[in-house]
Amino acid sequence: MLRALRDGRFTAIYTTDILVLIIDVLGRALFRAKYHIEPDDITALINLISLRGELVAPTRKVILCRDPKDDKFLEAALTTQTDCIVSGDADFLDLNPFEQISILRPAEFLARL
Repeated sequence: MLRALRDGRFTAIYTTDILVLIIDVLGRALFRAKYHIEPDDITALINLISLRGELVAPTRKVILCRDPKDDKFLEAALTTQTDCIVSGDADFLDLNPFEQISILRPAEFLARL
C-alpha cells in the first residue's frame, strides 16, 4: 500500500491528530519490536503521508466508534466525502458503510486500485 501511495495511485486524507496517533502507535516499544520498525521508518512514513496525502481540518464532530480515538478517522473522511476508509479494524468494518463511505480491508482496497 505504501508503494501505491508513493506512486500517487491514491491520496491519503489525514489530520494533524491522525499523524500524532500514527507516531504514537508506531513508536511504542512492543509495536516497534514486533514489526521491526526503526525511528527512521516512522519519519519516512510521516514524510510520505505529508507529501502524497491531503491535510484536512475536520468540519464535523463524530462520536460513534467504540474507541473514541478512532472517531478522528471518520471526521477526516466526512470532511472530503472520501471514496473509502481503509482499515482492518473490526470496529470500523462493523460500520460499513459509514454515511455512504465504504470501509474496506487493505486487500480489498488494493484490489480496487
